[in-house]
Amino acid sequence: MAKTIYIFNGPNLNLLGTREPEIYGTTTLADIEAMCLKHAEKHGLSVSFHQSNDEGALVELIQKARSSGMGVIINAGAYTHTSVAILDAILALEIPVVEVHLSNLFKREEFRHHSFITPAAQGLICGLGAQGYVMAIDYLSQS
Repeated sequence: MAKTIYIFNGPNLNLLGTREPEIYGTTTLADIEAMCLKHAEKHGLSVSFHQSNDEGALVELIQKARSSGMGVIINAGAYTHTSVAILDAILALEIPVVEVHLSNLFKREEFRHHSFITPAAQGLICGLGAQGYVMAIDYLSQS
């Protein structure tokens, strides 16, 4: 049975492809999921891909990964900048975490420059679009 990477996506990421394409591009979340599944398979890994607009649901999913995942990729969307609950759930993990963002947070509004997740993650990939997820899979495949 393949080892599983959990990929979590936060609020409004279900609107990718149509929401602010000048910032996020035209790739949909379904496109990203398909790309991740295909790329993980090359490493002999499986992917459990999730999106929620609900902070509590994301916390519960992160907790589930604690017992059955080999790594986590998280794009928490706006919760990146606000959620201590997601930070605490990540701190409880005993597996590596990579934070991913499609846009470059540091070229955006000042409030987006702070991430509650970054201090708990092994790394941050931002500004490289959907390719950031693939890079995170490559990193976790070597962990």
